[in-house]
Amino acid sequence: MSALIIKSNSKVNIGLNILNHRPDGYHNINTVFQEIDFHDTLIVEKQKSGFSFSCNVDWLSNSNNNLCFQAWKKLKRLYDFGGVSIKLEKNIPPGKGLGGGSSNAASVLKALVKLYKLKISRKKLEQIGSGIGADIPFFINGGTQIGKGIGEVLKPLNVHIPGRYLLVMPKIFIDTSWAFRKFKKILDKPRDTINFTDFLKNGNIHFELFENDFESIVVPAYPEIGVIKNKLRDLGAVYASLSGSGSTVFGIFDEDATAKVAESHFLSKYKIFLSNPIKS
Repeated sequence: MSALIIKSNSKVNIGLNILNHRPDGYHNINTVFQEIDFHDTLIVEKQKSGFSFSCNVDWLSNSNNNLCFQAWKKLKRLYDFGGVSIKLEKNIPPGKGLGGGSSNAASVLKALVKLYKLKISRKKLEQIGSGIGADIPFFINGGTQIGKGIGEVLKPLNVHIPGRYLLVMPKIFIDTSWAFRKFKKILDKPRDTINFTDFLKNGNIHFELFENDFESIVVPAYPEIGVIKNKLRDLGAVYASLSGSGSTVFGIFDEDATAKVAESHFLSKYKIFLSNPIKS
């Protein structure tokens, strides 16, 4: 085997609590990650040495800012293997809270292990990935997982969160570091950790108990996001929320027909995608 074609999926956060500021500059969080089938596509191929990269978008290049390159470089420091050529077809936009870059990096790590038959456990790959980006450990296994710490302390769940997921992506770029800085004043007060697992027991999901703390910062700064969320609920979503720090707003619909009606409402104004959850 010398090449792999990989679907690099995105994620949404079903609830996200920001708990406290850490000494290392990061923040502890509590969230439910749900992998969905809105994806980029990577062709990962062996080459004799070095790293080569091409992409369909001009904002992502072969540089240190490229998480695919960082993934190869970090693994190369630890293990002896050859080079890699990566062709990336990018669909997941940046600054939307969908984890596209992290997913790409996780896909590269898994592809290198498979192509070069490296003896590395998934747990070890998670540890390697956490040194590159907070969401990368989740994408090593995907599915539905509780995420704590900075997102790297993971607990896989035996259930997925069913429905049709309508992603609505306004032309707003949210800087995650800005959102965390704005949230700092709220963190001055003690915050309890919510047990999301209890909300998902027996397939009876209590969506009314889930909330994304970033909305208290992002919606006042970008009221359009609040308008989208409310409209998704008006159109029949059983749950609507910001994903991560945004700017994607998603709605979960019980019925495909209802989701498609909502899709037609947003189609003319926003980049949208109707997706499905990925089971573990």
